[in-house]
Amino acid sequence: MQNAVQPLPPSQKETAAALSALPLPALPLNDAYHLDENISVAEHLALIPLDDAATLRVKGKARQLIQTVRDNRRRFGGIDRFLNEFGLSTREGIALMCLAEALLRIPDSETADKMIRDKIGGAEWDKHLGKADSLFVNASTWALMLTGKVIADVEEEKSSSVSAIAGKLVSRMGEPVVRQAMLHAMKIMGQQFVMGRTIGEALIRAEDAEKTGSRHSYDMLGEGARTKADAERYFNAYDSAIHAIGKAAAGRGCIESPGISVKLSAIHPRYEYAKRETCVPELTEKLLQLAQKCAQYDIGLTVDAEEAHRLEISLEIIGAVLRHPSLKNWKGFGLAIQAYQKRCTRVIDILAALCAETGQRMMVRLVKGAYWDSEVKYAQVNGLPGYPVFTRKSATDVSYIANAAKLLARRDVFYPMFATHNAYTVAAIMEIAGADQTGFEFQRLHGMGEPLYHQIVGRGEGKYPCRVYAPVGSHQDLLPYLVRRLLENGANTNFVNRLQNDAVPIDEMLQDPAAHLRAQASKPHPKIALPADVFGAERQNSKGIEFANAAVSDKMLADIAAHAAKTWTATSIIGGDKRKGAAKDCFDPADNARKIGSVIFASKEDCALALHGTHEAFTAWNATPVDARADALVRMADLMEENMAELMALCVREAGKTLPDAIAEIREAVDFCRYYAAEGRKHFTPTALPGPTGESNTLQMEGRGVFLCISPWNFPLAIFIGQISAALMAGNTVIAKPAEQTCLIAARAVELLHQAGIPKNALCFLPASGEMTGQYLVPD
Repeated sequence: MQNAVQPLPPSQKETAAALSALPLPALPLNDAYHLDENISVAEHLALIPLDDAATLRVKGKARQLIQTVRDNRRRFGGIDRFLNEFGLSTREGIALMCLAEALLRIPDSETADKMIRDKIGGAEWDKHLGKADSLFVNASTWALMLTGKVIADVEEEKSSSVSAIAGKLVSRMGEPVVRQAMLHAMKIMGQQFVMGRTIGEALIRAEDAEKTGSRHSYDMLGEGARTKADAERYFNAYDSAIHAIGKAAAGRGCIESPGISVKLSAIHPRYEYAKRETCVPELTEKLLQLAQKCAQYDIGLTVDAEEAHRLEISLEIIGAVLRHPSLKNWKGFGLAIQAYQKRCTRVIDILAALCAETGQRMMVRLVKGAYWDSEVKYAQVNGLPGYPVFTRKSATDVSYIANAAKLLARRDVFYPMFATHNAYTVAAIMEIAGADQTGFEFQRLHGMGEPLYHQIVGRGEGKYPCRVYAPVGSHQDLLPYLVRRLLENGANTNFVNRLQNDAVPIDEMLQDPAAHLRAQASKPHPKIALPADVFGAERQNSKGIEFANAAVSDKMLADIAAHAAKTWTATSIIGGDKRKGAAKDCFDPADNARKIGSVIFASKEDCALALHGTHEAFTAWNATPVDARADALVRMADLMEENMAELMALCVREAGKTLPDAIAEIREAVDFCRYYAAEGRKHFTPTALPGPTGESNTLQMEGRGVFLCISPWNFPLAIFIGQISAALMAGNTVIAKPAEQTCLIAARAVELLHQAGIPKNALCFLPASGEMTGQYLVPD
């Protein structure tokens, strides 16, 4: 075995780039955001191979596991006890989360003190002290309690309490002690969440656990590199860890040896679909280097799962690396897949085909998923058609068991690794595996699940190997991991949170997720509206595009390119008539040699005609029923979505916007139309007022006259439409004057407004110069 591994030669860099361009096996990956959750749930329910008798055996085994945890919990502690003591439904749990986020991010002491006063002052830390047997819980409580009592006044009648005495002691030292106390608490937490500050420290700490049958996969804390320097630092940390792990493995093979877990987001600052032409070859090269070093030591490497919009490029990179000839005889390459993703079962099919193509066997870690909150929010904020994840926890549990069965059935090409802290899920996997206990393992997080897995870890009949996912790093690097784990496992409905809580009956924890899900009339969660419906019945959310979804974005990009090749013309539109005159050429701000159209700027006569026409049209438009005005704006919103490709091309060509900025611009304009339509129906509908018998009193809001709407160049559609739609909804007529730099976008928007039903006399378009506007329109 070579102790030193050489860097990837330049010739192999070219090979890595070429490999990354190869397609994945010809198996389409379902569109995450259009995949119907009802259909996906039905498919997963059909995959569960447990009949009624098997389900009873699963419940019996799970009951035994849970009861043993509760009977022997004094022997264990760590994060399980902490989560039970400080649930995220308590003020203390929320305060701890906020402070964990604050103190490690805030560079100056003054701001940190303000945050501490805000988040900690009102918490009742006393009530937790001494309740838990875990040293971790009590040590954290002491630090938090001292913090709270430095801020709060100590009442005389409570002077005999432990917290009051501690508060008086610390108050003499001043508020800097608060920060030190909290940093101490974070270090205590770090010792429980993190295996070691360095890989050497972690390997030493793991020795005793390995003697009892545990294995480890080390994660060098760090994710979401923002700079090349960050990425290089994380890459070097992985590289050094592989050497240390490889030496400690001493040739035991990739299954028996400790391994390493790698996050692609940690080793590239622009790991995103928009940068795939550069990030995919570069990440392929970096991952290949790490994989080759692991192969030389014959230890495992698992690529951690990240957000759904990165899945497609992750599979490109993984496929490219696995195909490399230097890894042909190595069986330690692996990746994590997430059961909460509706595409999980399809990913397994793709990986099985990839293994068949390469003749390789992969290690696959099945997790439930740690980004659920952000995946849901990402889809809502970006106006996507649906969610890439299941919206019910029971659906995720069903998916996990169904996909575990798929993996166990394909142990010829997979080495499954089941990462779960749920006793029912563990029992289900043991039942599905049956007498064949070989060819797979369980996994748990360091500091969690120990009392559960203590019962089954070992060698021999009825015992299973378990690998501990062990983060390595200082407490300063803990924050992203800590927040994710607390959110993932700290919810009241989570199994970890309930496992050691005697108030939760064991029968409640033995619910068969498949039976529960079959009993639900609505398979998606009824309280989690689709992204289009997040604003309720009042208005619809604007549609967005997921550029990482090639099935949708490829067609959209082709449409944008076709429109971008055109030229446009803008001229004054008064009473529906387009005015004539001398045209001025417009050029792309990103390429001054590229002509994109021409503008005929408004004349003095055009200004006079527009003023006269809109004054004349005001009475009729103001008398138009509120619903008719609102309906026109809603139609305008729909038309902008239907013409999104052209409007995006205009935003890119004329305003120099990027594609993400262009779609955000259009979505904001759409939201303005729907928002003002909804507000207009609410406030401008005549309202009957109480009064004496025989009298009729009505409150009715009306327009004021002609509005001149002048918009800036940096939001050529959103602010332009926002001003116009508000004025029109209120019953006013409008003269729309765009920025001189972005007349083409504005002209197209006015054409769509007329098409939507805004009377042509009620809305005039004047691409006027600043001088012309100031001289003939502003004084009116």
